Amino acid sequence: MKVVSIQVGKPQSFAGGEVGGGRPWSSGIIKHRVEGPVQIDWTNLAGDGQADLVHHGGPDKAINAYPSDHWAYWRDTCRLTPTGGSFGENFTTQGADETQVCIGDVYRIGTVLVQVSQPRQPCWKLDRRWQVSDLAKRVQQTGRTGWYFRVVQCGTLEAPADLVLVERPHPEWTVARANQIMHHDREDRAAAAALAACPALSQSWKTTLRGRTEGVAETRSSSLRLDGPS
Repeated sequence: MKVVSIQVGKPQSFAGGEVGGGRPWSSGIIKHRVEGPVQIDWTNLAGDGQADLVHHGGPDKAINAYPSDHWAYWRDTCRLTPTGGSFGENFTTQGADETQVCIGDVYRIGTVLVQVSQPRQPCWKLDRRWQVSDLAKRVQQTGRTGWYFRVVQCGTLEAPADLVLVERPHPEWTVARANQIMHHDREDRAAAAALAACPALSQSWKTTLRGRTEGVAETRSSSLRLDGPS
């Protein structure tokens, strides 16, 4: 697997469009390609930022990665024209997808070490970025979500660069399987408990899954995340 391009972007305000009823919104989803070295720290890439710091960013979601391997699918099904950063990702990758990448995988990229922490959970801002009313739902339903990295060792890197697998402590927990449990097998409490017990899983996913096993209502419904504010 390779990182074929790196993108960063600061939050911006948008006037809105047909999708979203013309309501203004803000997001850091628009990313621009970095040419040359970029500094990676514990919570972010230099020059990057998020508008919603409750649900985005932080140590468990320092780097958003998305496979360019999915571009043909989105061109064919939604008539999108994706390029690096089109799904709000920092790392555009090539050579592996959610069925081949596992929670807890540690990769070396130059001097930087990163670890897969959770699948990306798409939100309504993808719909507005592309003006496709159900794009976030399609991303979630198909499992073509991408994933997040936490940073294990900071440093500087430049794309293109190889993602070299250093360690795979949890081969049973592919990103695809984690997506299946979180979004589709919602009534399977045993599976939720098993995934929540994975040490490398992000704290937010552990909290959600443990709450599900105990019958606790989720603090943010999937419909609000996918559909956005009314």
